[in-house]
Amino acid sequence: MDTGKVYGQWTCLQMLLAGRMISPDRRNILEKQMDTGGANSESASDTASARTAEGLATRSRNHYVIVGAGSAGCVLANRLSENVDDSVLLLEAGPKDLLLNSTRLSWKIHMPAALVYNLCDDKYNWFYHTRPQKHMDGRVMYWPRGRVWGGSSSLNAMVYIRGHAEDYNRWQREGADGWDYDHCLPYFRKAQTHELGANQYRGGSGPLHVSRGKTNHPLHCAFIEAGQQAGYPFTDDMNGYQQEGLGWMDMTIYKGKRWSTASAYLRPALSRPNLKTEVRCLTTKILFEGTKAVGVEYLQKGERKKVYADKEVILSGGAINSPQLLMLSGVGNGDDLKKLDIPVVSHLPGSNLQDHLELYVQQECIQPITLYKAQKPFHMIKIGLEWLLKYTGIAAGWV
Repeated sequence: MDTGKVYGQWTCLQMLLAGRMISPDRRNILEKQMDTGGANSESASDTASARTAEGLATRSRNHYVIVGAGSAGCVLANRLSENVDDSVLLLEAGPKDLLLNSTRLSWKIHMPAALVYNLCDDKYNWFYHTRPQKHMDGRVMYWPRGRVWGGSSSLNAMVYIRGHAEDYNRWQREGADGWDYDHCLPYFRKAQTHELGANQYRGGSGPLHVSRGKTNHPLHCAFIEAGQQAGYPFTDDMNGYQQEGLGWMDMTIYKGKRWSTASAYLRPALSRPNLKTEVRCLTTKILFEGTKAVGVEYLQKGERKKVYADKEVILSGGAINSPQLLMLSGVGNGDDLKKLDIPVVSHLPGSNLQDHLELYVQQECIQPITLYKAQKPFHMIKIGLEWLLKYTGIAAGWV
């Protein structure tokens, strides 16, 4: 396929090359990796071992090679492997979302209230940080990204909220034919099973289970009431007709557990003989024949391996890693690539990636009605045991 059809979330960031959005330490790592054809973070010993093994690189062929088992990659692996005649290989840099050497789910990922653990740990998280931001008083911003089966859907806050209908309609007006809200809505519905049942906005038979937030704490109710007093409307469905307003959120939580794309799409497909998965393998380069992507090169346990795709190479490494991999492979801003001695396959510059910020607001309560006591050791153990035994309680849903 042509470079313009190397699929994925791949806005080619000049910032990644210029180092404007990466901390000094990560910039040094990135530049060293670009010089050696590597990507992301890998130890010097692993790199040296890989160079030794390069001449004995393992090679295999598949119809599709998918890089990244995240929010998009798990869906693609499921859908493409539905055709028994197509072989699919799914590569993931991180581990499975299971306990080590076990088939049991990792509680740190699947307990909804435990999401903070993975946001503060690099086991399942790329743990990116930006460079100091000029317009934010020079602050360095933390930028978590999933590095595990399910990707960021295994790390995020499990809030299920679609873009506003007008966002999609604007896409249509600006030339993205077929991407207006009326065209997208059937696919939103097809993907989900909502616990409140299907209607014109909700689905009832899709693989992604969606539930309505059930927390009925006095502070939740007081916040919604205060918002209405301030003139903001109440909405009983933020993904329905009235998207603006205050109310209870939809959550990707099912029977008390996080319902990531790994749970919704990947696990149901793992028994298919035409789907293969590899974990802890760092994809370092896209292999081209001219301008046609034909495979990828990756590192696994210090060994450099190559796999080839007869139909398509699909990048689903996320909004940071996919453009980085493209640039390391010669697809990006040609001027920047030449400065780093990376052969230019195609001059396709990109920039201006924007992400939403998260802001915490804390208020002092005049009555002892907060959840502060839940953070005390005894109560944390009690809450954790209830979840482990019954998948219920505070730990089963935080909104």
